[in-house]
Amino acid sequence: MRRALDALYDGCAWLAAVFMIGVLVMVLLSVLGRQFNFHVPGTDAYAGYSMAAAGFLALAHTLKRNEHIRVTLVLGKLTGGARRGMELWSLSAAVLLSGLFAWFSLRLVMQSHEFNDISTGNDATPLWIPQLGMALGTLVLLIAFVDEWVLELRGQRQHIGGPETRHE
Repeated sequence: MRRALDALYDGCAWLAAVFMIGVLVMVLLSVLGRQFNFHVPGTDAYAGYSMAAAGFLALAHTLKRNEHIRVTLVLGKLTGGARRGMELWSLSAAVLLSGLFAWFSLRLVMQSHEFNDISTGNDATPLWIPQLGMALGTLVLLIAFVDEWVLELRGQRQHIGGPETRHE
């Protein structure tokens, strides 16, 4: 199970990297178009779609590598059961919030598809297509938070404290 979850997080990170390359390609097309007098319609929109997909798809991988910004002002002062309780409370809130975010993101994709919602730009893209990146990213983030919650509950979660949590 651990290998499958890690593969999921890594796969989303690789997909996020592909979308970052997509941003680069769209920006280069736009710059080259201005330099050489040609226009590729929708480059701005597709750069935005790619940037959003890259951001959302990278969330779970970033969480699992302990790279999310955490405010540890209170947590750093706690030890033992109090710290574990606060970690579980924080992770429970994160599971709830990421679950709501995933639910409403998936619902947005379904509604955009159902209503045939189209971009108002000159690209006229069905909006459910770029919204898939956000929905997938939030769903995998939910899975990652549940994973962290279970690991904390079992006492298997690794706490990596940065310099702000060390008292030297």
